Amino acid sequence: SGVSSPAPCPAPCACDLDGGADCSGKGLVTVPDGLSVFTHSLDLSMNNITKLPEGAFKGFPYLEELRLAGNDLSIIHPMALSGLKELKVLTLQNNQLKTVPSESLKGLVSLQSLRLDANHIVTVPEDSFEGLVQLRHLWLDDNSLTEVPIRPLSNLPSLQALTLALNKISHIPDYAFSNLSSLVVLHLHNNKIRTLGPHSFHGLDNLEALDLNYNNLIDFPDSIRSLPNLKELGFHSNSITIIPDGAFVKNPLLRTIHLYDNPLSFVGNSAFQNLSDLHFLIIRGASNVQWFPNLTGTNNLESLTLTGTKIRSIPIKFCQEQKMLRTLDLSYNEISALVGFEGCSSLEEVYLQNNQIQEVQNETFQGLAALRMLDLSRNRIHTIHKEAFVTLKALTNLDLSFNDLTAFPTAGLHGLNQLKLTGNPNFKETLT
Repeated sequence: SGVSSPAPCPAPCACDLDGGADCSGKGLVTVPDGLSVFTHSLDLSMNNITKLPEGAFKGFPYLEELRLAGNDLSIIHPMALSGLKELKVLTLQNNQLKTVPSESLKGLVSLQSLRLDANHIVTVPEDSFEGLVQLRHLWLDDNSLTEVPIRPLSNLPSLQALTLALNKISHIPDYAFSNLSSLVVLHLHNNKIRTLGPHSFHGLDNLEALDLNYNNLIDFPDSIRSLPNLKELGFHSNSITIIPDGAFVKNPLLRTIHLYDNPLSFVGNSAFQNLSDLHFLIIRGASNVQWFPNLTGTNNLESLTLTGTKIRSIPIKFCQEQKMLRTLDLSYNEISALVGFEGCSSLEEVYLQNNQIQEVQNETFQGLAALRMLDLSRNRIHTIHKEAFVTLKALTNLDLSFNDLTAFPTAGLHGLNQLKLTGNPNFKETLT
């Protein structure tokens, strides 16, 4: 018939009819002989290959994926990958490389994904990544870099995702990523970053996710103002003490902000205004904050946590603006009086423990038909209106422990399955 049958698959590899060869974890020290010239995917990961000689893959002109992770590779000949014009994916993570093998990467004109993470890379030569105009994803995390490889990165106009996490970078200079206008995701977490140039993120017009978690930042990263499309921002676990007024004024599309585990003492009153896509906001322990933050225009919050501040009251119109709110945690504050929660009709959980609340009035929780969990423990509550809980049809958990109650009204609490009243020393009344 003139149709040639597929070449036999050399032991110990496993080959499929689609041109894939799996030779992973076989104790190999070289590229095996006898593989089909039509192989398009070759997995050599988790072997004992320490070097790639000249022309190591010259017999595979159609190769699109080459996986070499988890070997002991320390030497890659400049011509080891020559001829791989179709290669789209190259994984070299978990090896012993001390530098980016710039020469051997030069001819990979179709490469879209390159993994160099978890090596011992200290240097990135200036000509690294030259010609890789198709590259979209680059992993350089978990190496020993001390600075951003600015010049080499400028060779990557199509790059969409870059991770430099888990290195030893201490400063991000101005215009460090200025040629990466296609970048959507940038990971810089777990470095030693202490300072950011005011224009450090200039040019990243399409960046949507920035991760600065677990660094040594002292000042709020003002340079995020040049990121108009930012949706996810992480800077938790740093040493930031102040979030200034208007902190996110140039990032109106923010959906997620991770800022916990910073020694925050002050948050600007207008810091979180006009973030209509923000669904979750968590601020803990900002001990110098005395006023409830102005959330005008930030009206799609589903969860709000403001704990450990000196807030004394909740704004009267708070619930008219926060109709989507499902969880509200205002514990460990100095709130003494509760105004109505009317309008917060979606609220399911409210935490008000460790405040200075003295009474619960008739209208305080009116209209909260979805409320399931209410924690009012460790306050100074001595009076609860007899119809305070009548409209709370969904309430299952109510904690009023450690207050000054002498009586407790049960009207409306038909669905309750957990009630805590311990620590009310003057409470003597039998529950009806």
